[in-house]
Amino acid sequence: MHSREADVAVCGGGNAALCAAIVARRTGASVVLLERAPLHMRGGNTRHTRDIRIAHDAPNAAAAEAYTEEELFADLLRVTGGETDEPLARLTVRESTTLADWMAEQGVRWQKPLNGTLHLSRTNGFFLGGGKHLVNTYYETALRLGVRVVYGATVRELSHDGARVTAVVYEDGACDRRLACGAVVVAAGGFEADVEWLREYWGDAASRFAIRGTPYNTGIALKAMYTAGARRAGDPRGLHCVAVDARAPRFDGGIVTRIDAIPFGIVVNAAGERFYDEGEDLWPKRYAIWGKLIADQAGQAAYAIFDAKTARSFIPSAFRPERAESLEALAAVLGLDAASLVKTVAAFNAAIRPECGVQLGALDGCATAGLTPPKSNWAQRIDTPPFYGYPLRPGVTFTYLGVGVDTEAHVLRADGTRFENLFAAGECMAGNILSRGYLAGFGLTIGSVFGRIAGAQAAQYARA
Repeated sequence: MHSREADVAVCGGGNAALCAAIVARRTGASVVLLERAPLHMRGGNTRHTRDIRIAHDAPNAAAAEAYTEEELFADLLRVTGGETDEPLARLTVRESTTLADWMAEQGVRWQKPLNGTLHLSRTNGFFLGGGKHLVNTYYETALRLGVRVVYGATVRELSHDGARVTAVVYEDGACDRRLACGAVVVAAGGFEADVEWLREYWGDAASRFAIRGTPYNTGIALKAMYTAGARRAGDPRGLHCVAVDARAPRFDGGIVTRIDAIPFGIVVNAAGERFYDEGEDLWPKRYAIWGKLIADQAGQAAYAIFDAKTARSFIPSAFRPERAESLEALAAVLGLDAASLVKTVAAFNAAIRPECGVQLGALDGCATAGLTPPKSNWAQRIDTPPFYGYPLRPGVTFTYLGVGVDTEAHVLRADGTRFENLFAAGECMAGNILSRGYLAGFGLTIGSVFGRIAGAQAAQYARA
């Protein structure tokens, strides 16, 4: 097939891809969306989301109070340690102010934020029905507008003549097909579901990672961009990686397997020893560091320990915690050395400042003294039975290695120039902005902002 079949080909089927497809179609371009998953699994990791981080100067339908652009950018700098592409980051923050209204125009409805450990009512908007409903709403809008969707389409190659892509080659069942087009948007996620690729950077530890999202994000479209000459961007070992229940499925466990108990007790490794400050900051700014912390422990294993005082302080996971009437009995259930766990808890209890008054909804300064590592907030004695424990392992959401892009979402080439008509959005370019660390809901922000930009730019190029 050599004649153009579509103005814009969108590779991917999640939030960023759908935003690109909708905007390109509303701009007047004909659009074909290539989704690798079957219909019932469509949507990539977006199926497991529930909220998006947005800046706003006043309360709106999505979020309470105000959360300014300056605050959001400062929060981003804090979690990344300042390691971010500032023009791309500022663009994302600025454009986030328009997302609540734009999403509502596509059919998204907002709900009141959840409580517990999240503390997100001011910073994040929660969409009614969660990620699956968001995906279905966007697909309904795209199909109504005339976007053609091909399910089970695995992108294998980007045909190009230097700086211009001429077609997308994809596998449709047992056949290879060629989609000639005027412009291409790649928004097909990272490579977290390719365990062998993860092994290149993490060694054998990768075999013990849980992949929280879709099994279809194996980075095939990302490799196609590299083969075409795209510039790499982001840390190859960089991961959005959280603590999940060790009993979770290997793939697609989603958000319900995440363990939010960590700020309310202690976390020990397989030796029964603490290894990081569980109360360093509010949970939405620190939850995404715990997967990597656990990945660095022996056997990629850890355990969250808490007692009856805090057992109802956080949103529970899909699995019940292990429970026992004594620390010794809990250690036996979890497979820990009882003497080591009892010693660790005793040292923690003894180090808590006696004047502490725990306030779970704020940084309360209720800390330990003379303990390494410290606990900087919410430190309270673990002494009230029954005692509880969650077995933990790293749960990877997405990888940070991707392609370089500019502020118009053009994919940059390894030689320093840019592709004329190849654009990227979502997880495959988020590493430009998220070199490390994470803010709750910000991945969806990046995907929404750059998906819209990529869709508009691709349509403009294809129809010029």
